Amino acid sequence: MVKKPAPDAARRSERSRRAIYDAALALVAETGYPRTTIEAIAARAGVGKQTIYRWWPSKADVLLEAFLDLAEQAARDAGQVPYEIPDTGDLAADLKAVLRLTVDQMSDPRFTAPARALAAEGLVNEQLGRQLVAELLEPQLQLYVHRLRAAQDAGAVRPDADPRIALELFVSPIAQRWLQYTGPLTYEYTDTLVDYALHGLAPR
Repeated sequence: MVKKPAPDAARRSERSRRAIYDAALALVAETGYPRTTIEAIAARAGVGKQTIYRWWPSKADVLLEAFLDLAEQAARDAGQVPYEIPDTGDLAADLKAVLRLTVDQMSDPRFTAPARALAAEGLVNEQLGRQLVAELLEPQLQLYVHRLRAAQDAGAVRPDADPRIALELFVSPIAQRWLQYTGPLTYEYTDTLVDYALHGLAPR
């Protein structure tokens, strides 16, 4: 009698986790955050809802983890893992390069629908909003802070500038345009933001 190999629990768990990620992202894109439920995620993923509750305490935690995983996959596809802002010595070129990658990501249909749903819900759901800021937004902003501080050390940014405020000159307009559909999100647009932020509007 041939002895069958024991099931690989780790592989099965990873397969279930992936199915749950995919189901959560698809549902929030199709129906919106309020109508996405643990039961619906479980049914779509082909798992029991107890499996989801074993790993996550709420649908917010499921969706946020799924979204973070999606963002990491997108960065990996773009060759940006570990994700960081390059430091070639040319601050303008480095910022333009990373913002162009941001445009690519924010234009990716896989990213856009769940990102919009989570961003909209984060405005009215205080807990989810705090999670989005702490786990997704703030780590990314700190990369800009680090790069701007390096530019200060190199004399490319004036020493009295606050990097945390300075980064908003180019990051915040992108978020506003993307969320409110006030114009196309293009390389030309983000390049121009960097030029305006670093050189101002006064004649040179």
